[in-house]
Amino acid sequence: MFEHDLFGKPVSTFQTSKDRKVNKQRVIVGISGASGAVYGQAALKALRMAGVETHLVVSRSGQITIAHELALKISQLTALADVVYRIDDIGAAISSGSFKTMGMIVAPCSIRTLSEIASGVTSSLLTRAADVVLKERRKLVLMVRETPLHLGHLRAMTQVTEIGAIVMPPVPAFYARPTSVEDIVNHSVGRALDLFGLESDLVPRWGETIGVGSSPSADSAD
Repeated sequence: MFEHDLFGKPVSTFQTSKDRKVNKQRVIVGISGASGAVYGQAALKALRMAGVETHLVVSRSGQITIAHELALKISQLTALADVVYRIDDIGAAISSGSFKTMGMIVAPCSIRTLSEIASGVTSSLLTRAADVVLKERRKLVLMVRETPLHLGHLRAMTQVTEIGAIVMPPVPAFYARPTSVEDIVNHSVGRALDLFGLESDLVPRWGETIGVGSSPSADSAD
């Protein structure tokens, strides 16, 4: 089976299945159309630094968001991943539970994407891959980007949590005293990687690199 870029063209520069180690750590990265494409970009960079093989799928709306929000071409973003799939590639490796991964992170995750995953009625490779991760009892982290939320949104979040996903809105942690948007983004991505048991240098750790010798009640919220 050939891998393809987002536009359906065969890509020969990616590793083939024969080149990959069977026990290699792999994480699927999904980028949906919600605002916050920078979270997906940061996740790909962090996973590469951690030596994790990444399998990327971007929704059509996600491609539009990337073009609008990031100062780079789609090809520059996909170059950060080891393998890239078309959104309609239903025969992709990540559409099958027999393809072993650590799990999947959707960053950012739109409400539509979350709702499809919660219902189990999937319409794209992105949501199919997420459904596979859940049925195989692997880790699924959804960095949901939406506010304010109505009751339907909250019910979808409850439902997707009940079937095993982790809803993780990228909420800034100001106790780390970020000085840039990059600091804020990296902290959220680093905390998402924590859920996979992956180490990174993105998160200032309370009681380790920050907060030592000071009163937690003065610098952090209850």
